[in-house]
Amino acid sequence: MWCWLEARSHPEGDGVDFQVLLKGRSASSLLCLEDRRMPKKAKPTGKGKEEGSVPCKQLKMEATCGPPSALNFESPGDLFESLISPIKTETFFREFWEKQPLLLQRDDPAVATYYQSLFRLSDLKSLCSRGMYYGRDINVCRCVNGKKKVLNKDGKVHFLQLRKDFDQKRATIQFHQPQRFKDELWRIQEKLECYFGSLVGSNVYITPAGSQGLPPHYDDVEVFILQLEGEKHWRLYRPTVPLARGCSVESEDRVGTPALEFTLKPGDFLYFPRGTIHQADTPPGLAHSTHVTISTYQNNSWGDFLLDTISGLVFDTAKEDLEFRAGIPRQLLLVDATAVATRRLSGFLRTLADRLEGTKELLSADMKKDFIMNRLPPYYMGDQAELSTPGGRLPRLDSTVRLQFKDHTIFTVGPDQDQSDETQEKMVYIYHSLKNRRETHMMGNDETESHGLRFPLSHMDALKQIWGHSAISVKDLKLTTDEEKENLVLSLWTECLIQVV
Repeated sequence: MWCWLEARSHPEGDGVDFQVLLKGRSASSLLCLEDRRMPKKAKPTGKGKEEGSVPCKQLKMEATCGPPSALNFESPGDLFESLISPIKTETFFREFWEKQPLLLQRDDPAVATYYQSLFRLSDLKSLCSRGMYYGRDINVCRCVNGKKKVLNKDGKVHFLQLRKDFDQKRATIQFHQPQRFKDELWRIQEKLECYFGSLVGSNVYITPAGSQGLPPHYDDVEVFILQLEGEKHWRLYRPTVPLARGCSVESEDRVGTPALEFTLKPGDFLYFPRGTIHQADTPPGLAHSTHVTISTYQNNSWGDFLLDTISGLVFDTAKEDLEFRAGIPRQLLLVDATAVATRRLSGFLRTLADRLEGTKELLSADMKKDFIMNRLPPYYMGDQAELSTPGGRLPRLDSTVRLQFKDHTIFTVGPDQDQSDETQEKMVYIYHSLKNRRETHMMGNDETESHGLRFPLSHMDALKQIWGHSAISVKDLKLTTDEEKENLVLSLWTECLIQVV
């Protein structure tokens, strides 16, 4: 049974009314409708850079225009807690995350006004003038007899045609990844990527009155809905594949009776876990509805992490353990040798488990790098190039330095890609997102590249000192020579990862 918590907050006072509704049904499910434009795997690179003197530029944040923010951007944690207010973060992750939906119907004019500023139907005219294309940037669709009917034209989107399809064909306009163009959504999603340590995408759905864009379906992402304009009638059905790893469309006759049914109004918030079957329509006789779907945690499970790290563990073990390098029996791949294979593999897995217990540094094959290479750059309203231009004093041996943009950097251990498999030594790779392009975020760009540095494994302790202290003296770094200490901090400074204090 789902324990459905609905929180209604009142702007006139401090009180919050909570209603607990116990409902639950089962349904069944199978194809992906949301079209979230998740990025493809990118090839890892990342070399150290030569030190050098670079012109100094001061970075500054500029306030955005628009209504006062209803969210707290002081830190990623503050942002998330303000997004789910009045629910506390601990309560959310204990009671709702990956478990059940959360509906917040706030009835707060200030929040409604702020949400409406994130994206409006009227924004489409100016966006279309910037060169939007069907399929890549915008989908036009409608749910007809329980199926998604795509009404896209070819090539470039013209606003007058888009508006005609919206008004006359009652089509839903789906705008892909609006954070590429809307500053406040960039600001929100950049903080959420810091908070979750996972890519955060979004889609805007604009549906005319008396119409529905998508049939019942479920997705493979955690979903946060912000209602921006008008009203949207939602029906949720209990998942048949909890925490689904894929997307699926469902027929009306299979989903049965909704487990939960409600209407979102501007300022309202909805969360539901991946696998939750859902459909939504704009009630007839009302204005159009606009909502933004913010999604995260695609392919971010323990299973994914195990697949990501096990290859490095096997590689390291095989270099030291003769049994792992021994050939498989003749014709093992040609005959049914399940019993023999499972017995041997079970033994190897026990060996790997024992080795894992004593491992200090896990080798991440792709997940860390893919995240940092494909995520949003830091929110910054100036010239984006300034973020990757070093500023301030050059660090010296007698300097005190501190890390900056910590939420946008990762370091990981991996093999030296310039050496052969037999001679590969481990290196420490530092990746960052300061040079990532906001315009390609979540668009599956094949040309994504990594930005960062690499160092010998002997530099790991010194790097941990920098990452683990608010500020540290260069001469106190755990490296053998003063030259190594200076070269390390100069390399980090060149990438704008540290500053002298």
